[in-house]
Amino acid sequence: MSDVLTRLQQWYFANCDGDWEHTYGVHIENIDNPGWLLAVQLTHTYLEAVAFSEVKVQRASENDWLQCRVEDREFKGACGPLNLEELLSVFLKWADENIGSAG
Repeated sequence: MSDVLTRLQQWYFANCDGDWEHTYGVHIENIDNPGWLLAVQLTHTYLEAVAFSEVKVQRASENDWLQCRVEDREFKGACGPLNLEELLSVFLKWADENIGSAG
């Protein structure tokens, strides 16, 4: 998981410009399903106006799931208790694929 965390840290730091980090950021919290929520605020980042195709995955186990979408300039994801790395990877793959999309 360290590679995913390193990449998330790098994405966050690349967007820190002295202003962005005071208002926006990355939020990870747990939910009682059990599972995780991820919110990445995209305002004033190169991803702000980039389209994202909603992701919904439900596997055989009721705890093995993942949902992601972009709404109101925010990447929103939720997942099962053991899917946090996968959720972060979905965001980071999209971010990496669109690095040249800065407007």
